[in-house]
Amino acid sequence: MRITCVAVTPEGGSRFDEREIELTDAGEIGRLSEPFPATGVVFRENDPGYDYDWHNAPRRQLIVLLDGEIEVEVTSGENRLFAGGDVLLVEDTTGTGHRTRTVSEGARRSLFIPLLDAE
Repeated sequence: MRITCVAVTPEGGSRFDEREIELTDAGEIGRLSEPFPATGVVFRENDPGYDYDWHNAPRRQLIVLLDGEIEVEVTSGENRLFAGGDVLLVEDTTGTGHRTRTVSEGARRSLFIPLLDAE
């Protein structure tokens, strides 16, 4: 399974990386990854028009978009769209950070899964 990471560049900017999450056949229940050590789950809802200027991730975390669509911009100038079902790993807890804005109509829901330092 492929997920997108927002990572810090050596210069303190941000960039997109792709990460492959290895899945192993678990028979009838499908394919599973190894567990990610996490500290909990945070449920989130944003109002329409959400536009959060440059900011750092508050901690290393997975963001699972449940619905709606966002645009994320990194310091290289690259913008990417993400929608319900997409998973982001944000690791830019230092540096310039990234910018996020909702581009869909209505409220947007997501899950934040704070990760422990080790994967």
